[in-house]
Amino acid sequence: MPVQMPLIPPERLARGGKILFIAHLALGDFTYLQSCFRALAQAYPQLEIHLWVDERRRTANAAEWPHLKKYALYDWLAECPFIARVYNETYSPALFAQSLAAAQREDYPLVVSLAVLERHKYAILARKISPRGFVVGQKKRVRPYDVMKYLVYRKLDASIPAYTAASHRDQHISDIYAGWFTQLFGMDIPADARFPLLDIGEHWMRYAHEQFVAWGLRQAPGQAARPPARVIFLNAFSKCAERSWPLERIIGLIRTMRCDPAWGDSGFVVNVVPEELARARALFDTEGLAHTHLFSAEDNFFQLPAILSLCDLVISVETAVMHLANAVHVPVIALMRQKNPEWAPIDKDNSIVITAAGRDDWVDRIGVQEVMAVLARRADVQPVADHA
Repeated sequence: MPVQMPLIPPERLARGGKILFIAHLALGDFTYLQSCFRALAQAYPQLEIHLWVDERRRTANAAEWPHLKKYALYDWLAECPFIARVYNETYSPALFAQSLAAAQREDYPLVVSLAVLERHKYAILARKISPRGFVVGQKKRVRPYDVMKYLVYRKLDASIPAYTAASHRDQHISDIYAGWFTQLFGMDIPADARFPLLDIGEHWMRYAHEQFVAWGLRQAPGQAARPPARVIFLNAFSKCAERSWPLERIIGLIRTMRCDPAWGDSGFVVNVVPEELARARALFDTEGLAHTHLFSAEDNFFQLPAILSLCDLVISVETAVMHLANAVHVPVIALMRQKNPEWAPIDKDNSIVITAAGRDDWVDRIGVQEVMAVLARRADVQPVADHA
């Protein structure tokens, strides 16, 4: 069988210079794409990698800008040694225009769009940024009557076929992303190199330990009171309503676990996105739940994995938290829909997936008792202090 030539000629990469990737990037995406960027940087150290993070929630409403500007992913990217430049101010029309002008001045010889939504619009953006460069984009089948998309895709120098869960059956998202880089650059990224990695840093680990002591979830020197035996991290939030749980369900789960002899002596850290923190505080203040603490990574992304790493179990809806838990080697119970099995946690040995029963069911169709049934099989989870 003939070897397929990479879409981007190797001689172009060997020249060095700059390459720009465009993506509407979420934390979960970068959890797995970082391995691909790292492999590219190692294979072509003379190549400078730039990244355009497009904010699909872009708005002219100034009230929305503070939390869009503070997107946790930007903290992670700022610490990434193999990405030289990040365009992260695309959340307002004016800033988008400024970023576009700045990118055009770079005169990129290579631009790759990894966007999987509205692919034709990102193909337009890629060519607008680099009128003379070699441009690659994601490409979906074009219907005969859709002349505009056909003309847009014709301006690409090469394309990656769109993926669907059906076309990549039994593949994890990390395999799909690695496959893209094989198509693009002829690179083979081994399976063990696709596992997410996180360098949290001593400062943020110290913060997490101090926070656990302040919460009473770890024993302070000279403290007589005994902290909870185990700490469970609970996350109900996703960007999309169909992948979220109501906070009231989290409260119901905590109360039910309190009545279970195997989990009754547990502490709980409840993750809340910053923009929902005030509402969550008002709700939990009325509940009187012992050893239960709200948490939000308000200052820096690395607060989240640092706190996760000290927990004994993570229960999360279908979002980045479950992937980050894998990265810090904490057991996970993931609540997922049926639609995107490729996004299941990568660490199968330390993860259990509860899937909503119906094909079109949202995650909120998963009930507390379904989680309790799985917890009955996880009662052997040992406290961090015992398995560290």
